[in-house]
Amino acid sequence: MHPSWAPLAASLTLKALVDTAGARAGIQVMQLGGEVPSSFSLHGDASFGAASEYKLVALMAEAEGIAAGRIDADGPVCYQASDHENGWFGDYPQVACHSRGELGARAGLYSDNTAGHMLVRDLGGGEALNSFARRHGATGSDLFDPNTITAHDLAVLWAAESAGELGGAPAQAWLYPLLTGSRYESGIPALLPRGLTAIHKTGALDLEANDAALITGGANGSYVLVVLTDNVGGAAGWALIAQISAVVARYEAER
Repeated sequence: MHPSWAPLAASLTLKALVDTAGARAGIQVMQLGGEVPSSFSLHGDASFGAASEYKLVALMAEAEGIAAGRIDADGPVCYQASDHENGWFGDYPQVACHSRGELGARAGLYSDNTAGHMLVRDLGGGEALNSFARRHGATGSDLFDPNTITAHDLAVLWAAESAGELGGAPAQAWLYPLLTGSRYESGIPALLPRGLTAIHKTGALDLEANDAALITGGANGSYVLVVLTDNVGGAAGWALIAQISAVVARYEAER
């Protein structure tokens, strides 16, 4: 197949998967390595419910502040009743304050909702979170409230993070362990070939299932894959995302 046709063929395969599942999806691929890195998408600019993807952006913003010395990674953030949302951990009223590192682990590895709210408040609220995202090229989203996102915006942020534009190696050293080997590995990582690692954040709510990843270890370099879905959800949503990831991984290996 001629190289110029490869992204089209991959997009058609992805569209067939989405259509078969009866889903609505936004998919964005950005290549970060290889001789001629490029990108392609399927409805990458379409707006979707972000669910917990806002936590990824909050963690990136915290990491940038830590790398710049504006934020103390070990400093405390103290619980307020308005932060509460059901999640993994129920110790917030009893243990009033947690370090940013602990909250980062809870928000990243467990997607704990209260931890996510506390981190956003720590950054200055939803307006500050959106200001950070827009400053780094994510201009089509409205995070936290009403909490919408596009696949393109998340991919732009991941590409900037990988390139060192959001705090460089110190930010990555804090951020990446919080997004690797999480409690939610049924999406992008599930069908990846051996040798590839997904540094990623999922989000799920009702019939939404989302996953946004920086994937490293490929022969042609790293790449970004973001998949946002609606109208499927649950195990079927994660299975669809895993299949999409497998198609993209095969395309990346062969390009």
